[in-house]
Amino acid sequence: MNGNGLLQGIGMTSQRTRARMVERLRVEGIRDERVLTAIAAVPRHIFVEPAMAHRAYEDTALPLILGQTISQPYIVARMIELLLAGRESLGRTLEIGAGCGYQAAVLAMLTRDVFAVERLAPLLARARDHLRQLNLGQIRLKHADGMGGLPEAAPFDTIIVAAAAAGIPQRLRDQLAPGGRLMIPVGTDPQVLCLIERGPQGFVESRFDAVRFVPLLPGVE
Repeated sequence: MNGNGLLQGIGMTSQRTRARMVERLRVEGIRDERVLTAIAAVPRHIFVEPAMAHRAYEDTALPLILGQTISQPYIVARMIELLLAGRESLGRTLEIGAGCGYQAAVLAMLTRDVFAVERLAPLLARARDHLRQLNLGQIRLKHADGMGGLPEAAPFDTIIVAAAAAGIPQRLRDQLAPGGRLMIPVGTDPQVLCLIERGPQGFVESRFDAVRFVPLLPGVE
């Protein structure tokens, strides 16, 4: 299959199948058309394991290598929608836990200034390959411990974390620009989505949906 065929997909990975997934997200409550358009633009099937390609447009998390997962499309859309609410743009964005690169690709549909860190080198190598297929070279990837954020590129208007933390890392708070927002799953059982906003009087925290993410771990491998 040539590159164009790979991106368009056939059968269960076709553009039509992708459109049906987006319609399901709309029915499930995703309202921001910017987010739905971004999800529709990214061929999720190239980010999943080949044996799972036929399930790429189901609204479910799927397994990756090294015990990691590609997030459920609804959760990706929900987190980004909350980060965008009342704002024109995500602005300068940092993703913690790049994984296979799928969420970074969706973010790149909404802002041109995307940084992403991943602690697992084999997973990061796959993310690079996937994003190269989409010509998304503007996403700056780094093999690093996400617990520390990316201080050399801070501050960020948006930080999104794709793993659950026991608490909110202070270093991530510190890397938010004034008016910036941090979205992070917090807790063990249950986990909830936590939105941190850096306002003129300090940090404001809001809690949303119950979720299930792999844990945010320190170090690199």
